[in-house]
Amino acid sequence: MNRSLIDLFEAGAPIPARAIAGLSPADLQAFPIPGTWSIQQIIVHLWESDLAAVHRMRRIIAEDNPLLIAYDETACAAHLMYEHEDLARVCRLFDDQRRMLAALLRRLPDEAFARTGVHNQRGKVPLSDFVQVYIDHIRNHMTHLLKKRTLLGKPISLAIP
Repeated sequence: MNRSLIDLFEAGAPIPARAIAGLSPADLQAFPIPGTWSIQQIIVHLWESDLAAVHRMRRIIAEDNPLLIAYDETACAAHLMYEHEDLARVCRLFDDQRRMLAALLRRLPDEAFARTGVHNQRGKVPLSDFVQVYIDHIRNHMTHLLKKRTLLGKPISLAIP
């Protein structure tokens, strides 16, 4: 296991809060690219997705080949009222849960990263792959979010690990 991945995973913890700095409530709720999520929806999705990540990775650590169930992120965004969430709280929770999981990952022996779960869509997935998936996940969504900021006339430079 390349343990530097844990550092990259944890380095994502403050990114959502930094990504929305200086945006107004109207900016957060805007749809500068029609048919896509608002910035608010992206941030809440990142938190919700990380909830799933934490649960999945902790189960892989604790259980032998646990069944890991996918969820419908589009349905969550549509029905869980993301537009009403307190983004400051969402960002704090995201930061805390990423840092807590990173601390646990650092305590594990290298061989633990070969432990697997069985995802109902992806099949057998080792713990190390999930760490990489969630590093890539935030990078992907930040690319979209930063483009939306630019379209709103509020570009920022944001280092994304």
